[in-house]
Amino acid sequence: MAATHLTGPVLVIGTGLLGASVGLGLSRLGLPVWLSDTSPTAQQVAQDIGAGTIYAEGTSPEPALVVVASPPDVTAAVVSRALRDHPLATVVDIASVKTSILRGLQADPELGPAELSRYVGTHPMAGREKSGPAAARGELFTAMPWVICAHPGSAEDSVRLAGSLAIDLGATVHRLDAGEHDAAVALVSHFPQIASSLLASRLLNAPAHALGLAGNGLRDTTRIAASDPRLWIQILSHNAPELVGILHGLREDLNRLIATLENPSGPGALLDLAELMGEGNAGQARIPGKHGAPPQAFAVVTVIVDDKPGQIAQLLVDVATAGVNLEDLRMEHSSGHKVGMVELSVLPGRSQELMEALTERSWKVVQ
Repeated sequence: MAATHLTGPVLVIGTGLLGASVGLGLSRLGLPVWLSDTSPTAQQVAQDIGAGTIYAEGTSPEPALVVVASPPDVTAAVVSRALRDHPLATVVDIASVKTSILRGLQADPELGPAELSRYVGTHPMAGREKSGPAAARGELFTAMPWVICAHPGSAEDSVRLAGSLAIDLGATVHRLDAGEHDAAVALVSHFPQIASSLLASRLLNAPAHALGLAGNGLRDTTRIAASDPRLWIQILSHNAPELVGILHGLREDLNRLIATLENPSGPGALLDLAELMGEGNAGQARIPGKHGAPPQAFAVVTVIVDDKPGQIAQLLVDVATAGVNLEDLRMEHSSGHKVGMVELSVLPGRSQELMEALTERSWKVVQ
């Protein structure tokens, strides 16, 4: 069993995807975890999958840490209640917006500085398109950023406890204030969700023959459009001030692009298109690479595999046997054929070596 920084007990309020995943991760470390949810069904499912034990008020031990995993529109109220119900506990929330929740707590007449000192806003940058406790994973937070947003009145002990939660769940700790956090996630999380959803909405009336031509490009850019709309309604409304400026910028770029495409043979049109695409290249290149390191270009070795059990597993074994480290992997299915194309990303200096090794093992390598 891995060493932990927390000692527990931990009470998790809200047993959806994130709350149940917190419970699973901590329970596997041997920490006592209690579960509470307004939905008896969600609460029971979370207990059944091993995320903890259903909390019984008055009989369960008092928690040292309360993790509020409620939807954003009720988070402030749930945190307020937890601070009053558990006067010795640190209370953290894991909602994806922070400023509106903090303001709600600071305006709560039932909370004074002593209660607020035990509150720390946090946000694990992790999730799935699926929702609910059945989709929970104990390793969901492994190597993912977890933002700690202490407010000026947060007690240092409570801030340390919030950080320990993130560390025990395998996350990497980042410290921002609430405003910095909301501005950052508006750009790197909330805006991509909007863009993906808007793009996917264009497919509603698309003819079947057009969708039959879709490849990984469309799948990649619309993947998160499958996210729970009920949750995103709350997230977007709570972080609207930070999103509006980004969307205004997008509108300006769209207007510029539309004007160019309305007269694609006009003076400077091709240059303008090149500049727009180049700006996208430059922006994408700024996204951190593997393990948060500076971005690095990899060579891609494409292998055709048959659509039958064990093919991917055997391919990975053969890559390992060749002694080449795999930096990334993605797969695209060939439309109308029972084969797939596996793209193996490796360091540029190892690509030829890998192609030769896989060819020797009878794999169909695309040159």
